[in-house]
Amino acid sequence: MNMKHINYIILSAVLTLCAACGQSSSIQSEVQTNDSIIAIREQGSFLIGGTVKTAQGTYDTNQPLKENGQTLHGDHAYVSYQIPANTRRYPLIFLHGAGQSAKTWESTPDGREGFATLFLRRGFSTYLIDQPRRGRAGRSTVDENIKVTPDDQFWFENFRMGIWPNYYENSQFPQSEESLDQFFRQITPNTGAYDAQLIATDVAALMNKIGGGILITHSQGGEPGWHTAIKTDKVRAIVSYEPGSGFVFPEGEVPEPLQTISPFGALGATSIPLADFEKLTRFPIIIYYGDYIPDKPSDNWAMDSWRVRLQMARLFAECINRHGGDATVVHLPEQGIKGNSHFLFAEKNNVQLADMLFDWIKEKRLN
Repeated sequence: MNMKHINYIILSAVLTLCAACGQSSSIQSEVQTNDSIIAIREQGSFLIGGTVKTAQGTYDTNQPLKENGQTLHGDHAYVSYQIPANTRRYPLIFLHGAGQSAKTWESTPDGREGFATLFLRRGFSTYLIDQPRRGRAGRSTVDENIKVTPDDQFWFENFRMGIWPNYYENSQFPQSEESLDQFFRQITPNTGAYDAQLIATDVAALMNKIGGGILITHSQGGEPGWHTAIKTDKVRAIVSYEPGSGFVFPEGEVPEPLQTISPFGALGATSIPLADFEKLTRFPIIIYYGDYIPDKPSDNWAMDSWRVRLQMARLFAECINRHGGDATVVHLPEQGIKGNSHFLFAEKNNVQLADMLFDWIKEKRLN
């Protein structure tokens, strides 16, 4: 036996052992700790959807600053993704809320792993979206006047973190000065008018491109989330964290607006054709809300605002189930989980909430 043949045998044995180790790693992926290595098979980013706007006239290379005949590519979504070495059947697609970008899912204000990484460790491919006209998808085809308005304290209270400058008792939000500074700095403006249908069209295009998955939305992202599932049959489930508006109901079944002292005014809902609504009954839906939401009218404007949003979510879920669907609303304090604000998935107990979601995904046989 020559040396070349011996080396071949040794190499084959090593590769066989590595393959076995890889299988073991896959089996153990659910119990990985934050100190363990994540094996990434592929990662990257791309733009999807959008339109092209063309100015009238003919482009003249000698007058390049004139818009005549020039084009503008805008209204697309930005997507960053990571695919682990051993990936589960369905990827998770994350859509942020108002004033946010994909940053909201990446890491917590106090620097710990966010949902994107926590679920990557559990073997899910993850796709993080910056919606059109926001963040890294900032180029819009419509004009926008971005005003410089100091409003940090408004957001602090609206997101139920507390009554400025005090946090609510037992708050799960990380309360260091640096954490709050990080949170305020991740807020980012629209570069064009918010358009739920435009966002849904781009997210649906993403779903079609990757073959479908589980859509996870937050706050304002809830509205385009419902419409995404109407535009494509590739949505396998929707997980919505504290949807704030944009609830849809079949024609003739829209509830009366819910009154509140919130400066946003009464909360209404949107009427859509029954055939479209029934598309939301073909996969499981779960909706989570955090703490500091009363069950009766409150003189705290932020609490009262979220009171009617939780109430509307329950009416929405009841309607889904009445039409043969599978929708659940979870109010965390009723499960013994207290202290969470509007950004529940990015707070001190986010691993606990990730475990809760993972259990639901397993229960629905989606993992």
